[in-house]
Amino acid sequence: MTGPAASGAGFELLSSDGAARRGRLTTAHGTAETPAFMAVGTAATVKGLTVEQVVATGTQIVLGNTYHLMLRPTAERVAELGGLHRFMNWQGPILTDSGGYQVMSLAELRKITEEGVTFKSHIDGSRHALTPERAVEIQDLLDSNITMVLDECTPFPVEEAETKRSMERSMRWAARCKEAFRRREGYGLFGIVQGSVFPELRRASAEALVEVGFDGYAIGGLAVGEGQELMFSMVEATVPHLPQERPRYLMGVGKPADLVGAVLRGIDMFDCVLPTRSGRTAQAFTGHGALNLRNARHQSDPRPLDEACACPACKDYSRAYLHHLFRADEMLGPILLTQHNLHYYQSLMANLRQAIEDGRALDFAAAFEEEQAKGDIPAL
Repeated sequence: MTGPAASGAGFELLSSDGAARRGRLTTAHGTAETPAFMAVGTAATVKGLTVEQVVATGTQIVLGNTYHLMLRPTAERVAELGGLHRFMNWQGPILTDSGGYQVMSLAELRKITEEGVTFKSHIDGSRHALTPERAVEIQDLLDSNITMVLDECTPFPVEEAETKRSMERSMRWAARCKEAFRRREGYGLFGIVQGSVFPELRRASAEALVEVGFDGYAIGGLAVGEGQELMFSMVEATVPHLPQERPRYLMGVGKPADLVGAVLRGIDMFDCVLPTRSGRTAQAFTGHGALNLRNARHQSDPRPLDEACACPACKDYSRAYLHHLFRADEMLGPILLTQHNLHYYQSLMANLRQAIEDGRALDFAAAFEEEQAKGDIPAL
């Protein structure tokens, strides 16, 4: 039995092609077409880019992070300044991660109990407590359109018994988040499926969340070292237990091939630091695979990064110039490449949406894989 949704955030399934879905997410701050890739703006900024530059990439929804924002500048200060949309000048939808993953991976001397998590800040060593109720309160103060429940993200590898204990506690936390969530039109609460790489635990987690009832369902605890094949297997084990009428979000994923494969398996939303982090470290994603712009073979190459790309880095600059910027440690290099990578990801999502509408998702995926396998051809 499916429990009632948490609030008035809406999702419309427009078309499908096999398991692949084309939809629209509607919030109090506008819509996002799905499948959607959310640009990561952890600390209220997509690193290196202005809001106008982020919009120009085709990004419609961004992600902020509870853990980082609660520590600096604090959720209360953001609320005093008008909320996260006004604070960072982003007018579109915002999803905020609950901070659970960061507490597990970044915080020092953390202690997990049934009540929540206590930890020391990685910034200054100050002590903090994060409970399901506090995680929801912080995201409310931020004025996030999509609030994520607090969960425990287990490491990989992990024993099944430990995964079961952790997952069941996360499900109890999810129910507490639902109780604490303030219902408003255009604002939603997403549950997070856990269970590591154990299909039966994934099923049990999904069923527990559906019983509580959420506006959307995320699949967490993947992209932590298990590899693509196992990740896809867990998606396939989880998706059949999630409601058709709610959006599905694969957290922390991933490379372009991961996105294409997950869309074919029924995923609607993604986030990942990869395109922005790679942009800062000279890696560009293109239709012919990834390029390292520090590689000497680019130093005299007059061609654009990707002739099919319309971003500023590809329209206005050569590979030789981008190579020079990175070798000279000029800040323009990371800016241009971050813009390019986000543009590439958003173009990939737009092309997937069109392919699903046209009933050719499998053909698109096959052509994508073939082009990626060819690799980049060096200049003569």
